Amino acid sequence: MPVITYREALRHAMCEEIERDENVILMGEEVGQFHGAYKVSEGMLAKYGPKRIIDTPISEAAFIGAGIGASLLGVRPVMELMFFSFYTVAFDQIFNNAANMRYMSGGLTHCPIVIRGPANGGTNVGATHSHTPEGIAAYHPGIKVVVPSNAYDAKGLMKSAIRDNDPVMFMENTMLYGESCEVPDEEYLVPLGKAKVMREGTDLSIIGHGRPIQLALQAADLLKEKHNINAEVIDLRSIRPLDEETLLNSVKKTNRALFVEEAKPFCSVGAMVACIIQEKAFDYLDAPVKRVTSMDSPAIYCPPLEKIQLPNVDRIFTAALDLLK
Repeated sequence: MPVITYREALRHAMCEEIERDENVILMGEEVGQFHGAYKVSEGMLAKYGPKRIIDTPISEAAFIGAGIGASLLGVRPVMELMFFSFYTVAFDQIFNNAANMRYMSGGLTHCPIVIRGPANGGTNVGATHSHTPEGIAAYHPGIKVVVPSNAYDAKGLMKSAIRDNDPVMFMENTMLYGESCEVPDEEYLVPLGKAKVMREGTDLSIIGHGRPIQLALQAADLLKEKHNINAEVIDLRSIRPLDEETLLNSVKKTNRALFVEEAKPFCSVGAMVACIIQEKAFDYLDAPVKRVTSMDSPAIYCPPLEKIQLPNVDRIFTAALDLLK
């Protein structure tokens, strides 16, 4: 099985879907001639031409709005944001229009659009370029939210997102683009709304999504090595729809839950998951649900301080030990 990067997996997924369906296009800032800001779309303009790979002006409200309009007419646009932080410029287009289109038409109209790009800190680009808005996106009924943690899932989830008839916010991480894993050549899909048990365990459940899953797996290795603690790691993969069954089954088995995410703690996905666990698995808990999040301030520009602000292996390791006291 070939080993490819997260970046290549996304490219392969988009290429396969463009070749499978003549209605699939890629639009965004510098996706064509510049090969994408992070080279995810490298070579796609030469391969598919300017009618399928479309460079747009630096105006998110305009080109996201154009993509939403096109999706209502049968096109399946994949829209790249150079940074996901810029979704705020198109907030009305995404959450007031795309999210409500199918509901307000009584199911007669669909809006099959994927809005993708990097949503993360850790790259020292400042507070206005480092948002992780999966909780904000998931707040809105009608929007699906996907946050893959590895190349295999990135490809399978992207293909499923492109085929979905609802708008999908597909949040990537620039720090994962160069990470590699085995990805099969043959076609496969990863369904939206299905979590994955990344590591079996019995002593506590570490739950999360995106890059923090990689950190959680490293912390789980340390817990086993240093304290013989068997941590189970659950990758949600998608936030909406949310696979409650898998995460609750894990907590009922281990009796402890630690949620790890890069987002800020207030009104976060982790806060929602903690509420779900408290409501539906309270009798199984031997300790309160604990969270490791980004520290509650705008993203810090200073590289050493930003590393401390974000979740890291040491913080996850320490929180797990506290949970088991």
